[in-house]
Amino acid sequence: MAEEGDDVQEQEEGDAAQASGGTLFGVPRLFVFIGAAVLLLLLVGGSAAYFLGFFGGSPPAEGGTHTEKEHHSSHGDSHGHGNNSHGSAAGEDSFVTIPRMTVNLNTEKGPARFLRLSVVLELEDPGDKAAVEAALPRVVDTFQTYLRELRVEDLRGSAGRYRLEAELLWRVNEAAAPAKIRDVLFQEILVN
Repeated sequence: MAEEGDDVQEQEEGDAAQASGGTLFGVPRLFVFIGAAVLLLLLVGGSAAYFLGFFGGSPPAEGGTHTEKEHHSSHGDSHGHGNNSHGSAAGEDSFVTIPRMTVNLNTEKGPARFLRLSVVLELEDPGDKAAVEAALPRVVDTFQTYLRELRVEDLRGSAGRYRLEAELLWRVNEAAAPAKIRDVLFQEILVN
């Protein structure tokens, strides 16, 4: 009789377990839900990694692929003799130095604040150096007019520096047109 009572009690416990959650496919439901959540996280994480470029390597740089013929023509012949084309785009003739500028910044209240700036321009075509040097007074005037309207807050942090670079690059390309400036390189930025 005791055995019969134990069997009834075990069956009642099994019925209670099924009613309170039980099993699904022979596995407790809690484990099924945890497994589904982990699988979902893996899928989302894998998709994000794929779209962010973690798989498949990096794309080739612009102009990074070239044919075998182009490879040999740009790197010399089979005897190791080059064609002197390397380094000509970034030589000393590719840069124009703008004289150091000191301008007062726009301060509505408080003491006067100053900006000291030294800039070097990188040219797209070294042949434009004479044209850019001839336009230098116009470039300096354009820069000073813009810089005098800046506030100290406009120059704070790396975001301020990048905005300043973008604005100066746009302005120098306008002032020195048709010459094309590739980059504005800061040598000194001092806010006092």
